[in-house]
Amino acid sequence: MTRVVVIGDALIDELRDERGVRELIGGAALNVAVGLVRLGVPATLIAMVGDDEAGAHIRAYLRDYGVELRATPAPVTARAVSVRSGAEPTYAFSDAARARRVRFGDAERAAIAAAPLTVVSGFPFDDRDQSEQLADAVSGRRLAIDPNPRAGLLQDAEAFVRGFELLAAGAELVKVSDEDATLLYGSPLDALRTRLIGVGARAVLATAGAQGAVLECGPVVVSRPASPMPGRVVDTMGAGDAALAAAVAVLVSGPPADEAGWAALLQSAMDVAAATCRFEGGLLRHPSSLAGDDFDRIGT
Repeated sequence: MTRVVVIGDALIDELRDERGVRELIGGAALNVAVGLVRLGVPATLIAMVGDDEAGAHIRAYLRDYGVELRATPAPVTARAVSVRSGAEPTYAFSDAARARRVRFGDAERAAIAAAPLTVVSGFPFDDRDQSEQLADAVSGRRLAIDPNPRAGLLQDAEAFVRGFELLAAGAELVKVSDEDATLLYGSPLDALRTRLIGVGARAVLATAGAQGAVLECGPVVVSRPASPMPGRVVDTMGAGDAALAAAVAVLVSGPPADEAGWAALLQSAMDVAAATCRFEGGLLRHPSSLAGDDFDRIGT
């Protein structure tokens, strides 16, 4: 299978809570790329990675999982510091994360041209130059998009919306969350779903954490609650990335033909997201990985 291309961010997640400080490999786009490989879909990641020790860890991690990296070089690797009080983290981002950029050179464009589907997540849509370069590089390609805005990275919400909706028009799948709706639009998630269908997105996956998700594609509207899984919710950080990866793993061979197919896609996304929440960090977990262990006692 030709590699799916994922464009966006790669960084170090620095987790801080009552147990201390620990570091994990992360970034929304990186999580999606690794998640796809774990679901049997080859992937290439296009992201900025620093020429430092942290960047070396990211490169080794991607090699271990078989993700091809097309790296935009930088002196310093981006970092997100998350402070935990329960499952929901709060974030602070480094200067390198706020200044992230992606290079669209010949190698990157060749990978995009060969890909059966391109996924965009954690991209600086409020950078006009970057948004225009991205739009040019993916023109005419099948797209799945997650805007994945973060308050600590968002510099211009109106510009972000313009850049995001430029690509959302005609995308095969757009994933958004209730947090995205509040941060970018100040509106309910259902209203955002309707808006994105109106601008031309072919399908919208709208997730609301413990409240479940709705998927809309033309006349098809299906919903699912959060999937029950063994153990407690440990960390919600990678749930949305896992859901997107699971949806793309189905979509890569073509959109579902009927309501039953879309419902199966949504159920797969919800199951994988729920399993991922039983572990610390953003690494995608399949529900089968939960069998036979006491996950109330297991973190990462």
